[in-house]
Amino acid sequence: MDIVIHSARLVSGGIETPDAFVAFAGDTIAVVGTGNDWAQLDPSEVVNAQGLTLVPGFIDIHGHGGNASSFDDGADSIRSALKVHRRHGTTRSVLSLVTASVDDLEKRVGVIADLAASDPTILGSHLEGPFLDVGHKGAHDPELLHSPAVGSVNRLISAARGTLRQVTLAPELPGGLDAIRQFVNAGVVVAVGHTDTDFDGALEAFDAGASILTHAFNAMNGIHHRAPGPVLAAAASPSVTLEIINDGVHVHPEVVRLAFAAAPGRIALITDAMAAAGSDDGVYQLGSLSVTVTDGVARLTEGNSIAGSTLTLDEALRRAVVEVGIDLTDAITALTSTPARAIGRAGDLGQLAAGFAADAVLLDEEFGVVSVWAAGVRV
Repeated sequence: MDIVIHSARLVSGGIETPDAFVAFAGDTIAVVGTGNDWAQLDPSEVVNAQGLTLVPGFIDIHGHGGNASSFDDGADSIRSALKVHRRHGTTRSVLSLVTASVDDLEKRVGVIADLAASDPTILGSHLEGPFLDVGHKGAHDPELLHSPAVGSVNRLISAARGTLRQVTLAPELPGGLDAIRQFVNAGVVVAVGHTDTDFDGALEAFDAGASILTHAFNAMNGIHHRAPGPVLAAAASPSVTLEIINDGVHVHPEVVRLAFAAAPGRIALITDAMAAAGSDDGVYQLGSLSVTVTDGVARLTEGNSIAGSTLTLDEALRRAVVEVGIDLTDAITALTSTPARAIGRAGDLGQLAAGFAADAVLLDEEFGVVSVWAAGVRV
């Protein structure tokens, strides 16, 4: 046995267990138990977690960068950006790419495929664009947005070599529903987002196979009592996961509370972080667009649209529990097992249980990160 973390308050799978221990064998969890039984395992390293909370490693299925680096800018930038998120408890990441030409996106998903082949903490790529509605473009270059075509979809799927995990698209675009089916048939999870679709249109997209709502409430029609829109369509669809950016800017805390109540067990807290996460205020690049970050809030330099966030998932957790009032077990689920399930990895990620990946985070009483392990290695 390589590592044992003992005497912790364990929160995993919606359950809180006192005086718990977890034992790692290489990159896998070998044993989970309580009390002093861990002493019989003869581990190489022992970590006393008394007074601390042990949770599964956080999984971010939607983030664009950090540490003054973007996931769009090659392998070195990806490695740099991931360092800041690892320090804040994110042990597995889907790397989100902003809208670009299909030629550029082919190259970028190829880079991510190469990295994922040797780094299990990189779960693959997420294409947020170019198949988005111009009227809900957010921080995407409108000149590069277009409807999906069979050929473009095939090129992107092929270039990713099995590592394209997620694609966000507007289902009302010409060919949108066919593209959903095409991606899903290729094993890609489809998210509805940056869209002008209504309640019925969103339901049609979910019936076609879409199963995520990209950063719910943002870049889509809102909730109206006679036009409930895509958010309530997602809440009414048991197979759909709703992403939430819980940074206090994108979604009001009362609306976050509403989302957790409307779709219990189906909220995935994400960062949507851009390059400024973990860095100072200033001017950054998001794809082809300039972004100015002031007091930690990122907005397009030309215009006032929010342009991603500077959030890390430990902060999303703290806000969920302290400001929104979400139960700790539910908040941890939204950072771990729910995003794992959303991308088809519920069988090996997102829980501290035997046979699962040895990804874990130790937290103090204020939800500060004390230690992080990813694939059995302390990061």
